[in-house]
Amino acid sequence: MNLWYREKHTENQILSVKVTDVIHKEKTPFQELAVYETPEYGTILVLDNYIQVSDQDEYIYAEMITHVPLFTHPNPKKALVIGGGDGSAIREIVKHPSIEEAHLCEIDERVVEVSKKYFPQMTVALEDPKVKILYKDGIKQVFQSKDEYDLIVVDSPDPVGPAVNLFSKGFYEGVYEALKEDGIMVAQTESPYFNQDVMKKAYDDISALFPITKVYMAAIPTYQSGFWTFTMGSKKYDPTNVENMRKQDFETSYYNQNLHYGAFLLPTFIQNILEGK
Repeated sequence: MNLWYREKHTENQILSVKVTDVIHKEKTPFQELAVYETPEYGTILVLDNYIQVSDQDEYIYAEMITHVPLFTHPNPKKALVIGGGDGSAIREIVKHPSIEEAHLCEIDERVVEVSKKYFPQMTVALEDPKVKILYKDGIKQVFQSKDEYDLIVVDSPDPVGPAVNLFSKGFYEGVYEALKEDGIMVAQTESPYFNQDVMKKAYDDISALFPITKVYMAAIPTYQSGFWTFTMGSKKYDPTNVENMRKQDFETSYYNQNLHYGAFLLPTFIQNILEGK
């Protein structure tokens, strides 16, 4: 058997990963879902033909989308993850002792159930008593909440299918209202090579609402170009100038507190994109 998973990045580039087993495939009410076994990345979860997580590098995305904002906030108690049905972001959030409650809002229940079966190392925190799973539209959850969360993590798939509206200014306005007076949001904002328009629009929309808006980066091998951005909107706290940052008293594989600051040091070409040059 000589199978390959192919993910189209542009008209001129495709990522190919050898597949040793097709573990699971289905069409959920919301999207195409597949799980493949690969020799290079272990088990991978694919939604609408885009890799979401892999055994080998999932920790990079999960740690960077959570610990950067959580260590920016001096005392985060209540967090919301929109999307993230694989459970990895929630797993990282509950490592922080100050967290009292963490909501996972996932529109597609099948993503959670399949992840529990094939990615137990990622879903381990879903049974934590601090965690509540909400099977609903994340946009509805945001607009039904007001002044409720210290942190909102927009752990969305790529902007196709049900995730398109999670990249809209109207959605970010709802996120702003759902945050407490010193709350923080962070969203994954795609590749700075292949999705510059998505990154720039997200930055513009978030910076129009939040007094402090910063873009930071991580290297994620299975994502388009292997180079990924996150955009943080903060009502009060500057992630590049955190006073009395709490000591990190748990292990991580990618994030550390020196990297926290270094991740915000952007290459010139990204600075130019964000500045509209």
